[in-house]
Formats: sequence, C-alpha cells, structure tokens
Amino acid sequence: MSDTLIRLASQLAEDVVAAMKEMDDERFFTEVAQVISASSQSLEEAFLTEVRIRMTEKQARNFLDRRLAEFRASQPATMER
Repeated sequence: MSDTLIRLASQLAEDVVAAMKEMDDERFFTEVAQVISASSQSLEEAFLTEVRIRMTEKQARNFLDRRLAEFRASQPATMER
C-alpha cells in the first residue's frame, strides 16, 4: 500500500472514531466505509483496518485498566512512613 493511502486511511479513521464517540454510534464507521467503497476498495480496506485497530486497542486498554484496578484493590494497603 502506498504511504498516501495509509496516511489518509489513518487520518480518516481517527476522525471517524472521534465522531463515533461524540455521536454515541459505534457502527458509524460502516456507513463511512460504504461511501468509500463506491470509489476505492483499497482505501476502504485500509480505513476498516485502521478503525478496527483503534477499536481493538480501546477494548484492550479498558481490559487492562479494569484488571489492574482489580489487582490493586485486592492488595493490602501499605503503611506510609
């Protein structure tokens, strides 16, 4: 893939993910992908990959935060000196 394609897909994915959060619509990216697919299958595939990467990273980060909080809550409080 060209650098331009990846850069455009990444920038668009970033904007769409932000819009999804603002609109509280976690499927909005599929509508954007349909618009893209009418003109460029390559950009559509790159865009969808970029969106999925961001969504997966968010899920993984939420899991990490939750598990770390659970672990920390289960540890005995330490006395400060």
